[in-house]
Amino acid sequence: MKKFLLFTAIILGAYVAQAQNCNVVFFNQDGSRFQVVLNGVLQNINFETNVKVTDLKFEGSYKVTVIFENNQFASVTKSIYMMDNNTEYSFEIKKNKKGEYVMRPSGMVAIAQAPAAPQQSVVSYSTTPPAAPAVTTTTTVQPQATTDVVVTETVTTTTTVDPANQENVSVGMNVGGVGMNVNVSINDGGMNTGTNVQTTSSQTVTTTMVTSSSTSSGNYNDGMTTNPVHEPIPVEATPTGCYQAIPSSDFSAGKASVEKQSFADTKLKVAKTFTKNNCLSVKQVKEIMTLFSFEETKFEYAKFAYDFCVDKKNYYQLSDDFTFSTTVDEFNEFLESK
Repeated sequence: MKKFLLFTAIILGAYVAQAQNCNVVFFNQDGSRFQVVLNGVLQNINFETNVKVTDLKFEGSYKVTVIFENNQFASVTKSIYMMDNNTEYSFEIKKNKKGEYVMRPSGMVAIAQAPAAPQQSVVSYSTTPPAAPAVTTTTTVQPQATTDVVVTETVTTTTTVDPANQENVSVGMNVGGVGMNVNVSINDGGMNTGTNVQTTSSQTVTTTMVTSSSTSSGNYNDGMTTNPVHEPIPVEATPTGCYQAIPSSDFSAGKASVEKQSFADTKLKVAKTFTKNNCLSVKQVKEIMTLFSFEETKFEYAKFAYDFCVDKKNYYQLSDDFTFSTTVDEFNEFLESK
């Protein structure tokens, strides 16, 4: 019984060791910050210059899109392949001779030997976008300031009737520091009475003016300004309805990954994984088929790759790659059913 348990533990340990996942690091050395999208899902919510994504599946194929914080730079898209388990892959985001950003392999190392990088953002691979951070808005209202404006209005009226049988009326007015004098002389033809009347009135008017100020911090919208919102850019993980074939450089890398597999079943599995995450031309499908030794494996792959081909009208050309007439007949029946 003990031997059986020991044997079981060894088998489980070997399985766990075989099932180790991979990490991938994206970094930029010129200070341009970016976000990473894997198979259409945003991985890091904040823009960074160094991002490590962990727990990627071994023998997995991922379509990567790098989105820059500076929208003057075009995003970079590339397919990558995790072909060695328990391995950390590194890719540098840098400018080429044309001044355009590209993604270049930088190296690979066993996860246990991978060095720690300063100021590196580490995220675990997720198939759902990360939640947006909470936004806090603080508003500070300063105490109200008051200003008193004082206006003083003085009105003086003087009336005089003298013995010279003249009636003189003098009116003086001063409003807000501005003087106005009016003199009126009246002769009534013989009245000899004299009266001197002086009337003075004063009025003060106080006007209070109130001013206020406020200071706000945080994100807000005043109805005229649109705050930028970063949404994950959708990238097709399984490109049905393809319209453009994968670039030759990316195809060569994928083809090499398929070719290096020793067993037919593993080679077919890697070929399917590579194909379903990309769009291929008939010529590229034909090149992948040449990597298989068995007729039935070629036929199975040809049927699988049909949905991911950009020029299906030329798909009949693949019949030249089959050795047996029975396979050619089955392939033509397959095309007629589409």
